[in-house]
Amino acid sequence: MSDSDADTDPGDEREPSDEAVVEAASDAAEGLVLSRYKQSEIDDLDVTVRFEDGTLEVDVYLNAPDDLDPEQVAEDAVRAAEAAVDELFAEAQGGGDGA
Repeated sequence: MSDSDADTDPGDEREPSDEAVVEAASDAAEGLVLSRYKQSEIDDLDVTVRFEDGTLEVDVYLNAPDDLDPEQVAEDAVRAAEAAVDELFAEAQGGGDGA
């Protein structure tokens, strides 16, 4: 594998750090789960986020009551993480409006 595979755009210098991407994704995933369940109801929650070479991987494991579909909540949490990262990159590229 080569780092030269990635095209260098003038806007690349405005991309968020890998650490910022991971933090935004994990915060969004955890936030979504906690918006659906009380923390005391969750038996186990594991959010794993990797961002390497421009590729985001988000895994959410949730062990919680079945009154809500825990598998669906975990899938929604992954989508929330991806959306948060998309927004982070959009703000970095376009400057965002701070809202």
